[in-house]
Amino acid sequence: MKAISVLDCTLRDGGYVNDWNFGIGSIKSIISRLAKANIDIIEVGFIDDRSSYNPDRTLFPDTASIMPVLENIDRFDSMIVAMIDFGTCALEKISPQKESCIDGIRVIFKKKDLDSAIEYMRAIKEKGYKLFVNPVSVTGYSKKEALALIEKINLLDPYTVTIVDTYGLMHGGDAFEYYKIYDENLKPGIMIAYHAHNNFQLGYANCIYLIDRKSDRPMVLDSSLYGMGKSAGNTATELLAMYMNERHGSAFKMEQILEAIDVDIMKEYAKQSWGYSFQYYIAALNDCHPDYVKYLVSKKTLAVKSINEILKQIPDSTKLSFKKELIEGLYEEYQNKFFNDEDCYRRLSVELQGKPLLLLGPGGNLEANSFEVKKFIDEQHPIIFSINFVHEQYQIDYVFIGNAKRYSQFFHKIYGEIQRSKVICTSNISESSKRIDYKFNYGSLALEIESVRDNPLLMLLQVLIKCKCPEVYLAGFDGYTKETTTNYYKEYIPYLFCDDDVLKRNEDMTLYLNQFKDKIIIKTLTKSIYLNN
Repeated sequence: MKAISVLDCTLRDGGYVNDWNFGIGSIKSIISRLAKANIDIIEVGFIDDRSSYNPDRTLFPDTASIMPVLENIDRFDSMIVAMIDFGTCALEKISPQKESCIDGIRVIFKKKDLDSAIEYMRAIKEKGYKLFVNPVSVTGYSKKEALALIEKINLLDPYTVTIVDTYGLMHGGDAFEYYKIYDENLKPGIMIAYHAHNNFQLGYANCIYLIDRKSDRPMVLDSSLYGMGKSAGNTATELLAMYMNERHGSAFKMEQILEAIDVDIMKEYAKQSWGYSFQYYIAALNDCHPDYVKYLVSKKTLAVKSINEILKQIPDSTKLSFKKELIEGLYEEYQNKFFNDEDCYRRLSVELQGKPLLLLGPGGNLEANSFEVKKFIDEQHPIIFSINFVHEQYQIDYVFIGNAKRYSQFFHKIYGEIQRSKVICTSNISESSKRIDYKFNYGSLALEIESVRDNPLLMLLQVLIKCKCPEVYLAGFDGYTKETTTNYYKEYIPYLFCDDDVLKRNEDMTLYLNQFKDKIIIKTLTKSIYLNN
């Protein structure tokens, strides 16, 4: 059986969670306990000359700055390493190994930087360090590119080469295919390492898969305490150590590992959780950088089906390298896809002519002034629109939805309890098994100012203007306060996601409503920050 070493990267990869601010006490405690637990290799953080020295953080401006965290610590037989992200640390910041407190340096680099990184790593090895070569996101290499990479790495003769699954895209068989390419083409004596992420919850499973494959080449498996790490997190050190103890006769001291988790890691998890999440799963499902998903989710207008459709439009060449301009363009293109809505305008115009219109929003004043609203309804018998939600106290004639998330959230109410209502949506919303009665082109209704770009009230008012409706009454459009929940009726509060500059939104709403007043008379039955009438 091949020799298996465990490399714990908590203080480095885990630092993405807490900005590497573990505190000097916890840093020393973690290193000490990992060493006493017989962990083979301990990674103490990044060497990054852009950072100033801070004893509480595991970002070190040079190799000399690592010394304080290792003082008075018994390393036992553990190897101590640090990582450099190529381009973030000048060679002069790296002292010769014989003058250093660390044994090895791991270098990560992007495919585009390969040749420059090779020369950089050669210089590090010449300084006497055990060299770990870590090409970022090997899933972005074709087999031909991977072979060319290995050919250049062989000339370096490093200590270890890592299969880096940066975005957690691999299943066990995928990881083994990369392992075979490395194993069959690397020079004898070079170890293979594997660094997993848990986007598919497969970090631990993939490690087991690789452990149990037949090979004589020694291997290093990356892990972190409780899986603490970037994005979906890593293989958990405690799981890997348990498996190696139970199945392969290793002698990791579990009590030390568990104590480190309990004392030093759980407090970090309480402040900021990590691990498998829906967003990181979607990113891995589409073989793309997680920031693409984060951007689309932050728009708060798209259902997951739409997010997937947009992600599929990203060119393969840029999927793993986030480009904001690209995803912004794809988002706009998707939202603005043309839909011929002339017939919808014609039909709705006929239905609305000669009748008073009442538009209901989710503001708390809709309930506070319910007497006035109901009196208006009893006397005027208006056509009632409910906008981006469904209020159960009134018989709704039309529901207007301009947001795919709202369409999903209120689906049961739209098509269940108020089946007599007609449904109006913008063209960015996909029709389900239930019918959408009217659909209007999103692009023609979207506004220039970002804070209110697809505000449903402003969108519907534009529809009504084009339908030549002369007058409209509003109720429940209170406006925003810093404490957003105070301005909504209680049933609506769970659906809130107003975390942007809501006071700026008040200004922009007022601006557009005043512009619209030249085309349609707008009156409000309840108190509103936007209107004074």
